[in-house]
Amino acid sequence: MASDSPSADQVHQPGTADGWHGIIPSNAFPAEPNRYHLYIGLFCPFAHRVNFVRHLKGLTHIIHTSVVKPYPKGDAKGWPGWKFPATETEYPGATVDHLFGEDYLHKVYFRADAEYKGRYSVPLLWDTKSNTAVANESIDILRWLPRAFNAHLPPALAAIDLYPAHLRAKIDAISPWLQADLNTGVYKAGFAETQEVYNEKVIPVFGALNKLERLVAAHGGPFVLGKEMTELDVLLYATLIRFDTVYVQHFKCNLGTIRHDYPVLNNWLKGMYWDVPAARASTDFRHIKENYTKSHEMINPRAITPVGPYPDVEEGVERDW
Repeated sequence: MASDSPSADQVHQPGTADGWHGIIPSNAFPAEPNRYHLYIGLFCPFAHRVNFVRHLKGLTHIIHTSVVKPYPKGDAKGWPGWKFPATETEYPGATVDHLFGEDYLHKVYFRADAEYKGRYSVPLLWDTKSNTAVANESIDILRWLPRAFNAHLPPALAAIDLYPAHLRAKIDAISPWLQADLNTGVYKAGFAETQEVYNEKVIPVFGALNKLERLVAAHGGPFVLGKEMTELDVLLYATLIRFDTVYVQHFKCNLGTIRHDYPVLNNWLKGMYWDVPAARASTDFRHIKENYTKSHEMINPRAITPVGPYPDVEEGVERDW
C-alpha cells in the first residue's frame, strides 16, 4: 500500500545541498516495475548497500542500472565528479548513462535541480515517468527498498524482510554506532589531515570491530543477529568486504585485519560472500581497489594500486558457530 505522498519540500529543497528523500511506494512514487533507474558506482560502500538489496530481492529485472567509472572523481571539491565511460567496453563493469547519455553524473543531478548545491553522489534513484530524482541517501533506501516491490515478486523473495518487527529494537540499538564508528569511521580515520586527528579517529573503528566480534559470536551466526539476515548484515558487509582490501593500507586502519585478528567476523564475511549470491553479484574488487587508490590524490598521489591482499576473500566457511 502506498504511503502518503511527501510534499515537494520534503522530498528535496531546490537550490540547496539537500538531497532527495522520496519513498517507494508513495503517491508520488508508486511501486511500478521498470519505472525507476538506479545510478551506482560498484566501488562505493553506500551504493553497494542498495545494489546488494537489488540482487537479494530479485529486483534486477525491475530496477535497471547505470554504473559510473571508479575514477577519476575530480578536484578536491569533487568537481566534475563521477564520469560514465564513453562505451560499454571502456572500463569493465561500468556502463554508459542508459537514460540520458550524459558523460558526467552531475548532469543527471542538474536535470532534477539545475541549482543543486550538494554532492553528486551514488546511489541516485531516478523516476523515469516524472523525470526527477527519488532518493540518494542509501540508509533511507535500505530501509524501504526491501519491501517496496513485494507485490511484484514471488513469495520466496517477497518474504525476505531485512527489518523484521521482532528484531527492530536490536537493529535500532546497533545501527547508529555501526554506522558512526565503522561505516563512516574508516573515512574519518582515512581522511584525517593531522596525526592527532588520525590517532583519535582510528580507535573507534576497532572498538566497533571488537564489539561486533563479540556480538556475532553471541548470536551464533551465520548472520549478525543469528539465523535471520537483517539490514545490519548489509551495512556491515559493504564495509568489511573493503576492509582488508583497501581500508587497512589506504585509510591506515591497520591495528588489525579481519582475516588475521577477527576470526568470527572473518567467518561471517566468508559466509556472506560465498553463501549469499547477492553479495558476490554486487562486489567488484577491481572497481573497489582502483577507486580508492586512483581517486584520492591527497592519500595516494602516484595512484599505484597494491596487488594484494590475496585472496580477496578467504574460502572455507566454518559451519559450527
